[in-house]
Amino acid sequence: MTQEKIVEALSNVQEPDLGKDLVTLNMVKDIEIDGNYVSFTVVLTTPACPMKDMIKNACVNAIKLLVNKEAVVNVKFTANTTTKRTDTGAILPKVKNIIAVVSGKGGVGKSTVAANLALALSQGGAKVGLMDADIYGPSVPIMFGVRGERPMMIDVGNEKPMIAPLERYGIKLISIGLLVDEKSAVVWRGPMASSAIRQFVTDVYWDELDYLVVDMPPGTGDIHLTLMQTVPVTGAVIVTTPQDVALADAKKGIAMFGQAQLNVPVIGLVENMSYFIPAELPNNKYYIFGKDGGKRLADEYDIPFLGQIPLVQSIREGGDSGVPVMMGDDAITKKAFEGFAAVVVRSIAMRNANMSAEKISETV
Repeated sequence: MTQEKIVEALSNVQEPDLGKDLVTLNMVKDIEIDGNYVSFTVVLTTPACPMKDMIKNACVNAIKLLVNKEAVVNVKFTANTTTKRTDTGAILPKVKNIIAVVSGKGGVGKSTVAANLALALSQGGAKVGLMDADIYGPSVPIMFGVRGERPMMIDVGNEKPMIAPLERYGIKLISIGLLVDEKSAVVWRGPMASSAIRQFVTDVYWDELDYLVVDMPPGTGDIHLTLMQTVPVTGAVIVTTPQDVALADAKKGIAMFGQAQLNVPVIGLVENMSYFIPAELPNNKYYIFGKDGGKRLADEYDIPFLGQIPLVQSIREGGDSGVPVMMGDDAITKKAFEGFAAVVVRSIAMRNANMSAEKISETV
């Protein structure tokens, strides 16, 4: 076995999402050969890559078939999360991808989706932050069990101290609910709320992140415009439920991102509360709010459909107890969120590789 033969064999292994081989994409590093033993490292586009096992098996098969059937192949993985950012300005310079989670109306489970998306990405190995930008109805302190805690100010060598986000379950958190008394209503006009969002961006020390998930307020308004025009948002995830009332409002959310002044791509649409699964009958699905409304809406607007999240009691219990469902042992719900997060990271990786939106829709 020679390094040249190993490289030639691996040039037949395609990266499933990007449609090119590993060698062309410069994803193979550190090839070492010792008799029948060969090891190398594959550099993934994200630590949370859902295609890791598929790539590993393809590499092993290529070497055994094309180089040496007796080969003992050790495929190691590392990750260099892709980003489309080319700016090196002062606005979140170390954050590679910013995901805005939005909904046309309240009550569709947007905060639950944002929280568990962040946790699923983190459990995949990525560095993740969660910004609760829902100024008037912050949910993160309750959902993560950090009510009453206050973030500290730290000196990071800048002209002024910065706010250190709280850390919980491996992700960084900030919320207006951590800065004001939870019994007080935030009665602010639009400019004040927008100013608070700017502070979450400029005065919080997020440091290095692969993904910053932003839980946006419901609807379309000042805060959305402020965030989209202040930071380079990678894309938006639209959350809806299957019923027509929610779908009508989700259309407004999709339309908002078509505005010329925003220029933020829609990563896709996820349908929450798709069907009810009783704990005692885990194989039964009850379509309480209608069936496949989100999927039809995604098809209508030609945007990727990111998945369906069931309506399960453990999701509500986890949010109320401060232990999100991704940290629990409900296998059905965890699998739904993991599948949803996998499609999100694939879509982002493809967008960052400059694939067209049409191609993304076909692949997803």
